Amino acid sequence: MANLWGGRFTEATDASAYRFNQSISFDRRMYKEDIEGSIAHARMLGKQGIVSEEESREMIRGLEEIKEDIDSGKLVISEEAEDIHSFIESVLTQRIGEAGKKLHTGRSRNDQVALDMKLYTRGRVSETDGLLDKLQRVLLSVMEQNTETFMPGFTHLQKAQPVTLAHHMGAYFEMFIRDRHRLADIYQRMNTCPLGSGALAGTTYELDRDMTAETLGFTGGPTRNSMDSVSDRDYLIEYLSALSVIMMHLSRFSEEIIIWNSNEYRFVEIDDRYSTGSSIMPQKKNPDIAELVRGKTGRVYGALMSLLVTMKGIPLAYDKDMQEDKEVAFDAMDTVNDCLREFTGMLSTISFNKDIMEDSAKKGFTNATDAADYLVKKGVPFRDAHSVVGRLVLKCVGSGISMDMLSMDDYKAESPVFEEDIYEAISMKNCVEKRLTKGAPGRERMNEAIRFYRVYLEDMAGQE
Repeated sequence: MANLWGGRFTEATDASAYRFNQSISFDRRMYKEDIEGSIAHARMLGKQGIVSEEESREMIRGLEEIKEDIDSGKLVISEEAEDIHSFIESVLTQRIGEAGKKLHTGRSRNDQVALDMKLYTRGRVSETDGLLDKLQRVLLSVMEQNTETFMPGFTHLQKAQPVTLAHHMGAYFEMFIRDRHRLADIYQRMNTCPLGSGALAGTTYELDRDMTAETLGFTGGPTRNSMDSVSDRDYLIEYLSALSVIMMHLSRFSEEIIIWNSNEYRFVEIDDRYSTGSSIMPQKKNPDIAELVRGKTGRVYGALMSLLVTMKGIPLAYDKDMQEDKEVAFDAMDTVNDCLREFTGMLSTISFNKDIMEDSAKKGFTNATDAADYLVKKGVPFRDAHSVVGRLVLKCVGSGISMDMLSMDDYKAESPVFEEDIYEAISMKNCVEKRLTKGAPGRERMNEAIRFYRVYLEDMAGQE
């Protein structure tokens, strides 16, 4: 394959150095973006009279045919090419002749690769957002079905107060709302077009950068500084940062599912389609999908750290170090989007053991605070009430029972204020439904939250 350079060289590049320098093995995935950008550039060159209208039409036709042939498998991207840009230009020149050599007029590989990477990343940002939307819809479905599924809420991994499964799932829904807001913010900020910036200092050709920006859907128009245009990877760092936060949320969620799936908890039953067995222990059913999501989180963090370290010492404008952005970024994008797909499938097929969840909340004394509040409402100072209930819990622990199994004599022995209505006050249903402050798990508040989430998803779908 012909290089896009070489006139001032007297010797061919060493074979191993050529392989070390090439990027075709990983930037080949951007062929659609490269062709899309080249078509916009060719159309603009013709409109501006920099090439003839006939030459512009030849370039566009040739590029469209190349894309069709790659899509269909008729044309195989050669590993001998230095990069995807040189491959496509070489094939175009082979097919349409001299006109193909004019495609690069007023353009550098620097602004070309900057454009390709922005177009590609922009598409992946949208893909990630779409996958988060699907996950949120599964979450909302779980919430709608479990507003009265009582379970323990935890602090320090200790059972603390009763909540509902709907309320617990709502916490993750909120996390993913923030993730989607971050993606939308990144999309808007990165949506400026670097094409026409040249190698670093623009060009003497009368390019219409507004035209190419509009053609390629860059609502922010052309970039304002050509040096920044070819050396900017902030948008990619921001995207990797957002992906890292998404993975942190997925990892926390996975950790809980792994715990809930254990024999000690038995809160959930993971569907066979998202579990694996043991090669030696016949009884095993392992939560491998959740564990892999948790494990792959470090891989995505590594991509972010890698690009930050790569960029930290690069002087303006473009340097070859920036070629190192692609492999780690592509891997992180693939990893996160794959994790979102598999996690959503796993969550959509999970069975929740509701009776076990509620029993765990009872035996974990999550209603102890409500018992103390019961005494406070009858005039007992909170500190005294706290001590009384603490002694009752100790009695339960010693007898292996829950608070609703204590006799009235047990209650009276600690405080004469207790009456029969204590049993109603500490029922899981009442403990949850009395919590009516905004953001609490009470049914009325949860129904409000569910209505809000439905509207939110409709609004987000309307913005696409």
